Amino acid sequence: MGKGGVIYILTNKNRTTLYVGLTSDLITRLHDHKTKKYTNSFTARYNLDRLVYYEIFHSITEAVAREKQLKAGKRQTKIDLIEGFNPEWKDLTDEVLKW
Repeated sequence: MGKGGVIYILTNKNRTTLYVGLTSDLITRLHDHKTKKYTNSFTARYNLDRLVYYEIFHSITEAVAREKQLKAGKRQTKIDLIEGFNPEWKDLTDEVLKW
């Protein structure tokens, strides 16, 4: 059995920009985003450090396919996903850290 993956969506405090990412270790990846480990990255430049959505997959292949689907989709599709999952757009990082 292969390793699973998580797709996630980050935004900034004003919700002006959305970022769709993929990882096999969401906790570590969130830490990287919040501390701006990669200072020249898109997420660091636009202060995208609020986790507002995620999906967990049993295989990385499934996660990659879903990430491509979301990235190719319209912004409104992502907003609809977020609002269905997290209507208040609260930062879900604390929830994930309890895993």
